[in-house]
Amino acid sequence: MNFLAHLYLSRNNKECIIGNFIADHVKGSKMNSYSNGIKAGILFHRKIDQFTDSNPVVQRTVLNLRPYFRKYSGVVLDMFYDHFLGNDWSKYSDSALEDFTDSMYSVLNESFHILPPRSQFILPYMMGEDWLTGYRTFEGLNNALTGISQRTTFYSNLDKAVEYLKDEYELYKDSFDEFFPQLVEYSKKLQC
Repeated sequence: MNFLAHLYLSRNNKECIIGNFIADHVKGSKMNSYSNGIKAGILFHRKIDQFTDSNPVVQRTVLNLRPYFRKYSGVVLDMFYDHFLGNDWSKYSDSALEDFTDSMYSVLNESFHILPPRSQFILPYMMGEDWLTGYRTFEGLNNALTGISQRTTFYSNLDKAVEYLKDEYELYKDSFDEFFPQLVEYSKKLQC
């Protein structure tokens, strides 16, 4: 799951939102410098990732992407899933996607001073380019994937990912439709 899905699953809990957003940028004992609520959000994020990575639907779909994106196949699928969540937003939320993303940006921006450096670096770009809403369009998704490809150390082919999505749209959409409800149900069992 990428930013949109992780934040969606955070249940509008401010500390969970922050922890979920920074989880990939907090290593080792650095987690102890955060409040219990933010620590719970970090652990929540990691459990969501663990569930996602071990899910048979996800594993099958990542295998389908592997010939094209190798070690970045999981990243590509995470982004594809955020694309589908953005497009199916009204199926999962009563609020408009734009209202939700504005709320997320507000929470994160208000907490900017406690974010780790990498999260502080990303947040202005995320807000300025409106990544969360942008994932639902091919152009926005392509911009995000191309940006990631420019930061990878190995050849990633990420700048071509949207073309693969267009070619096999129903395959990836079916994967999302099968997996995401499972993830939502799993997340309800977790503390955050």
